Amino acid sequence: MQNITQVNYDGIEKNAEYEETINKVLETCFKEESLNEKNLYVNIILTTPQNIKSINKQYRNIDKETDVLSFPMFEKSEIKQINTQIQEVLGDIIISIDRVKEQAKEYGHSFIRELSYMVVHGFYHLMGYDHMEEEEKKEMRKKEENILSKLNITR
Repeated sequence: MQNITQVNYDGIEKNAEYEETINKVLETCFKEESLNEKNLYVNIILTTPQNIKSINKQYRNIDKETDVLSFPMFEKSEIKQINTQIQEVLGDIIISIDRVKEQAKEYGHSFIRELSYMVVHGFYHLMGYDHMEEEEKKEMRKKEENILSKLNITR
């Protein structure tokens, strides 16, 4: 099977458990969305609150820390048409590990569950889904919960 994940660290230490979780989640996402034959991968950047705040300000003009940012390389309509010989990046997902830890405590579930959710959430943004309108939010949440359920990751 092709490598569908590239994990990079920006200001935090490398962690095998993070990578194992990320890989499992993205493998399930790729299978569910029939992307395994598309020759794509996702670039994951695990970072600090300060770094994600800086990126949020630079690219979204929002001077605030956040938990996850996604930068898709394709429009939703283009993804089904992808048929490339060289491996291309589906997009970048940037995750603040400190925020994942904080939110896991806040929501009363495990760090692994929160990290998994951030990866799934970021993935579906790369796939062109959003949550600005109630209907699209329902559709995105349904897809996210389906992946977490397949992985047996519950609240």
